[in-house]
Amino acid sequence: MKLITLAITILLSAFAIKSQAAIISDSVKIGTHYRAFHFNQPSQAKSGASLIFVLHGSGGTGMSMMDKAVKLEQKSATENILLVYPDGYKKYWNECRRTAQSIANKENIDENAFFAAMITYFQDKYQINKKQVFAIGTSGGGHMTYKLALTMPQEFRAITAIIANLPTPDNLDCGEANIPVPVMIINGTNDEINPYMGGVVIANNVNFGEVRSTENTLQYWAKLAGYTGNPIKSNLPDKDLGDGKTIEQYTYKKKGSPEVTLLKVNGGKHDYPNDIDVYEEAWSFFKRQIQNQRR
Repeated sequence: MKLITLAITILLSAFAIKSQAAIISDSVKIGTHYRAFHFNQPSQAKSGASLIFVLHGSGGTGMSMMDKAVKLEQKSATENILLVYPDGYKKYWNECRRTAQSIANKENIDENAFFAAMITYFQDKYQINKKQVFAIGTSGGGHMTYKLALTMPQEFRAITAIIANLPTPDNLDCGEANIPVPVMIINGTNDEINPYMGGVVIANNVNFGEVRSTENTLQYWAKLAGYTGNPIKSNLPDKDLGDGKTIEQYTYKKKGSPEVTLLKVNGGKHDYPNDIDVYEEAWSFFKRQIQNQRR
């Protein structure tokens, strides 16, 4: 029995070492800073993969997001996707909130150059499909995805912003390309940090200034895509009856226009809902945009 236990322990240790060895951490030099990112080395050398950046919230790290996207990681080979987990500058992003007191904003870190360099890196090393580059961001990372859509729409096919609203116009310091991009928003109505109805955002004792309401954020992207009127409403299945949360979906969608969708998490706070895996949901949204692209 001891021999069997020892053999199992050795196998598990070998598996853990192998798993750790599969994680690659690298960096690119942007100005005077080396900016780091992490990813699981693709198990198969398959070109044309979709590239998905997974962006952490304020005060987080890229590595901390790997376990959150584990279900999507498990599909990476069959779906031909490559997930990348960048690190913000000293754990923060220089996104579009003018009055943000984070060090990345104060030093005006060049995030666009960072993401452009990473896209080139993965195109050169892994031959990703440059027309299928996406971003999923949570909280401060969600704000960073908004920046990518506002300022680099030619490079990003679509984005998903989770528990994040756009800054108010007087708190927005990004240049707007005014090019429509498919956007999915996932926000909770009881969010104490990112107010669903808009207001001041304070996280980790850092003031990030005022944001719009979720409805106004949705309408910004919908108007940019040329939509008028009301979105199509539907209800997602309530798979966790005990969490007190339900999800309503509001979608603007028509042929020839980018899809704009809101998942309104009734009762949701500054967290992920249990009824869906937000990363799998984001990938389903992204795949719809790829299919629309091919038509």
